[in-house]
Amino acid sequence: MPVDYHVHLEEGPYSFRWLERTSRALQHFHPVNEGVHHRNWILESYHLLSERLEAGPYSSKWLDLYLQKAKERNLKEVGIVDHLYRFTETRAYFENYMDISESDLGRKQYRWLEQVMTERMDDFVDFIERQKSKWSDHGIQLKLGVEADYFPGSRDRLKELLSNHNWDYVIGSVHFVDGWGFDNPEAMERFHEYDLQELYGRFFHIVEEAIRSELFDFVAHLDNLKVFNFRPDEENLLPHYQKIARALVETNTATEVNAGLFYRYPIKEMCPSPRFLKVLADAGVRFTTSSDSHYPDDIGLYVEENTERLRSHGISEVATF
Repeated sequence: MPVDYHVHLEEGPYSFRWLERTSRALQHFHPVNEGVHHRNWILESYHLLSERLEAGPYSSKWLDLYLQKAKERNLKEVGIVDHLYRFTETRAYFENYMDISESDLGRKQYRWLEQVMTERMDDFVDFIERQKSKWSDHGIQLKLGVEADYFPGSRDRLKELLSNHNWDYVIGSVHFVDGWGFDNPEAMERFHEYDLQELYGRFFHIVEEAIRSELFDFVAHLDNLKVFNFRPDEENLLPHYQKIARALVETNTATEVNAGLFYRYPIKEMCPSPRFLKVLADAGVRFTTSSDSHYPDDIGLYVEENTERLRSHGISEVATF
């Protein structure tokens, strides 16, 4: 059954690059007939963008584009999530664990947090719940989720934050090591400050702690530290892969085959890597499939291919929530 449980609605920072990508998504569904760079083309593009911005992130018209593409890609269940750092209620949590010091990194990350933390959790939850019946009428089950960043020692504080709503499922993820958001292109140079073997050891220690917290229905993109192609010889990572596989099986926690790094980042590889996937499959780990889309034209992207990839490892069922 084709499913996509890792779908985002909108995310800053709100840059001209974000505007361009949003415009491209809108024109995927509403092509502008005027020739590119013609005055009428830019006026119509501006109209589409203006309407989108005025509606805000939780717009039924915007979500309807996700529904349209989900039907085209024959998805049967879709989970919509927002990153926990989108919500103003979580400010104290992130300020406690992120590096937001007066260092160069800290200032960059504080600015980033200000740019992306713009919404209220209640608004997101209420919006998705109201849309479920429409999706059901079209033959797709819509699920409400959240993607929550895990930091070392954060279990109790995170559990409290997540307990305020009845999520259909919760995704755990790791995007920070030592308070550094390693997938932020503005902070990529920090990779050069680490011994990569040691860095990966610290990263997988956090991933295992996240799994063993038992706060999550599945833990996302297990090896996303590779995002910018900084990775030691993968042979040296096999013990970490095996440790993560054991933790997932022992806690009955699922993971995903996530396409996001493949089509959006320099590494151009699925999460998990082919070798990691084999270790996990051999251990009996449960999987779901995810596009990690942030725009409606990407929902369901590579789900079919990754479902076949799971079948090639003898996995005939995907996890749903």
